[in-house]
Amino acid sequence: MGALRQEDIYTLEDIYALPDGERAELIDGQIYYLAAPSRTHQKISMFLSREISDYIKQNNGLCEVYAAPFAVFLNNDNQNYFEPDLCVICDPSKLDEKGCHGAPDWIVEIVSQGSRQMDYYRKLFKYREAGVKEYWVIDPDRTISTVYNFEKDMMEEYPFDEKVPVGIWKGFSVGGIDRL
Repeated sequence: MGALRQEDIYTLEDIYALPDGERAELIDGQIYYLAAPSRTHQKISMFLSREISDYIKQNNGLCEVYAAPFAVFLNNDNQNYFEPDLCVICDPSKLDEKGCHGAPDWIVEIVSQGSRQMDYYRKLFKYREAGVKEYWVIDPDRTISTVYNFEKDMMEEYPFDEKVPVGIWKGFSVGGIDRL
């Protein structure tokens, strides 16, 4: 009987060695290549980024919002590397020129055909486990925003024509995705 083939385990070195223009995420030592975002994806990302940035600025907040490609190193290891569509970091000590080291406060992923399973399942578990406070999955095909508030152990769904309350900040809601 032959030896069982061991699955290849990839590291940050493999991510950094990708050819220019090729993007991927690394989850538990496995590489997941990222497709170029659609126009709808980019419109939603820009809209949310503006809304969140404007709110932070108007309230003299210290949090910062970053759009992909922006590196998030959830764990203190070299086998996990994420590029969330949007992330909000409120602890400046987590930031350096390479990205965010530790869990962002809020992560938004915008679903594409190739990312559905990843966004709804694998990333949900990894983000929750790492200490992300709030996770949004924006699904243009279903016109639904699924909001996970991990601090309150809650999940709610909102149609695109409804305002979505932001759990990490009282009194702030995002609406208008249906008009894009």
